[in-house]
Amino acid sequence: MSVAVLAHPRLRAWPTTQRDALPLALWTSAEIARATGGKASGEFQCSGVEMDSRDVRPGDLFVALKGEAMDGHRFVDKAFAAGATAAIVDRPVDGPHVLVRDTTAAFHALAAAARARSGAKRIAVTGSVGKTGVKEAIFAALDRSSRGQAHRSVRSYNNHVGVPLSLARLGARARYGVFEMGMNNPGEIAPLAEHVRPDVAVITTIAPAHIENLGTLEGIADEKAQIFTGLKPGGAAVIPADSPQFERLRVHAEAAGADIFSFGRTADARVRLLDAIPAANGGASLVTAQIDDVRLCYSVAEPGEHWIDNSLAVMAAVYAVGGDLGAAGVALGEMGGLKGRGARHAIAAAGGRATLIDESYNANPASMRATLTQLGHTPASRRIAVLGSMAELGAFSSRFHEQLAEPIVDARVDFAVLVGDAMEPLVRKMGTAGAKSLGNATAFAHCAGPAEAIAMLEEFGLNAGDAILVKGSNSVGLGRLVDHFVNRA
Repeated sequence: MSVAVLAHPRLRAWPTTQRDALPLALWTSAEIARATGGKASGEFQCSGVEMDSRDVRPGDLFVALKGEAMDGHRFVDKAFAAGATAAIVDRPVDGPHVLVRDTTAAFHALAAAARARSGAKRIAVTGSVGKTGVKEAIFAALDRSSRGQAHRSVRSYNNHVGVPLSLARLGARARYGVFEMGMNNPGEIAPLAEHVRPDVAVITTIAPAHIENLGTLEGIADEKAQIFTGLKPGGAAVIPADSPQFERLRVHAEAAGADIFSFGRTADARVRLLDAIPAANGGASLVTAQIDDVRLCYSVAEPGEHWIDNSLAVMAAVYAVGGDLGAAGVALGEMGGLKGRGARHAIAAAGGRATLIDESYNANPASMRATLTQLGHTPASRRIAVLGSMAELGAFSSRFHEQLAEPIVDARVDFAVLVGDAMEPLVRKMGTAGAKSLGNATAFAHCAGPAEAIAMLEEFGLNAGDAILVKGSNSVGLGRLVDHFVNRA
């Protein structure tokens, strides 16, 4: 017996839009060939794009990029074994593929084609501190309001490879795209901005990250401001009103013809903090802010004064693209910490559980101070700081490491584990009478690397109620220490 199932009249009359006619697949063989000027071996569809065979998932298009020391064509078979649907190659291979003259040029052409076909509002985010977290928060806000039709750079794909890869993954149906942009040297931001051509460009803050290669804070500000050169006509610039570099950033934004959204605590900020009430336990804050004639009240789940400021940048970006501010407030209230960037773990300790704060992915003088301040506000029986060297500070390294002594004391740290050779100036500072005059002397140890730091913490012993901050530049490898204590029984 067959049963006829009739759709409800309202479902049959569900409104359709032009977006419904767009393809569900990320790329078809014909679209890839057209975008790259290549020749497809046959018909196929792809659901993703990847250039590292170790990260390939079923349905991906694998791009066999060639570098100075590595040729992706060596890993085509591995990519197919991992489930790749097809590959972009410069020589015939066994398996579905698009044959092109130059895979790198084809990769960039595919990214440009993704941008050209998309009607998505695009937001670009850079800054010395907080760009990944702000990117994730903007994405969460727009993804919630668009019901899953937002896209963003994953992880920290923010360089000359990561940005075009993130663009190539932008689906035709996406309504929003959020892209992170980073730099180590002068001249790196402008090409990324030209790739994305954002509707909104956000600068979170200016701090002495990568000062080794940029020389001064003014040089860092000038380089970060190159993000405005890629703005679409009539685009918006979101810049920190409280930064000493604000006027410098404003001049760059005005030169690009941007609609400027300054954010911060100053009275003339366009996105202005009116009030913030941090939770007594160091957790969520209740924020009241003003954007033009709109007043907002929302909570921020991420702890710390810096996240109150970050939330203003998020709201500015959402407002500038016409997004839902209510949904943005909900998203900020629900966000959890990212791996290596504020994630909190309850770990095994003598007598119960301790709290480990994972900030192991990156560090610079500004972010070190901010996270140490937050550690000081975190309720704990003892506060322990595992601090790794800060990279790319050049001639400023000794001074910036030494200056961590005061925020360590202010945070009432009971035991500091200092990891890496660059920590030597801080070790000397903390061992002097001058350091003791800042307050009660802080017990500390100096370790060469993560393995020694793990052993030192094990010997020290973790107790229930302890709060352990782990922070350092990624090159130090403190993620190993985090994994050790999170995964131990």
